[in-house]
Amino acid sequence: MARILIIDDEALFRKMLRQMLEMAGYEVLEAANGEHGIAMFTAQPTDLVITDIFMPEKEGISTIQDLRRDYPNLKIMAVTGGGYKRRGFEYLQFADKVGADCVLRKPFERQELLDAVQQLLTPGAH
Repeated sequence: MARILIIDDEALFRKMLRQMLEMAGYEVLEAANGEHGIAMFTAQPTDLVITDIFMPEKEGISTIQDLRRDYPNLKIMAVTGGGYKRRGFEYLQFADKVGADCVLRKPFERQELLDAVQQLLTPGAH
């Protein structure tokens, strides 16, 4: 069974994602921001990290950069509901540029999430 870490400051969103992923057979860990997420990943590595972009303390872009630097083979998915810009890119495009393997815009459908997770966790995919 694959293990997934969700990093998001919205507790209700984490709960919803956890339920979707656990119903699909995944083990799920949660963290409320990038600092806690990186610490949790270091203590209990996972097969995939799903991180929000906009969070307090340590936001998603720097979380992705740090994880990618320290764990180059880790699969990372970025999610956000914001359409804000940074350096001329939408944040999700920017997340893709700094190392996210997949990006999803909130809100997304359950099947869209599960398809993306399955693709990322399939050996040789992406």
